[in-house]
Amino acid sequence: MASKTLATLRRTALIAVLAGTVGSLSLMLWMGRHNHSRLLVVLMSLWVLSPFSALILAAALAEGWSTLTRTMLYWLMLIVPFSSLAVYSYADLNPPAKPASVYVVVPPVSWLLTAMALSITAWRARKSSRSSDETPH
Repeated sequence: MASKTLATLRRTALIAVLAGTVGSLSLMLWMGRHNHSRLLVVLMSLWVLSPFSALILAAALAEGWSTLTRTMLYWLMLIVPFSSLAVYSYADLNPPAKPASVYVVVPPVSWLLTAMALSITAWRARKSSRSSDETPH
């Protein structure tokens, strides 16, 4: 992937994560607007924001990563926010019996998806790099 295309994807992904952060927090605060425990609201806010913080941190650390791994990261930075917003919006419009359950479950699922996708991609990139190093030129 050309570096200009990768830079554009990175910029778009960062904007998506910012939108996902603001939207997810807003939806969580709306759903919990009747909760009088400030501590619980703060803890839930940190929990809901944790996948987005991890994606931003990964983007900051990704400079030395392979192009394939960075590309996967940037796609995850598009998928996770929009998926989270879709699930949270649906839960807010059609509240389940325990509305907070959605806000408890989505972050670890996001973490798991991100960890699996990046691990597999990094493994494939290393494997591809090693096999190209071993091939005589």
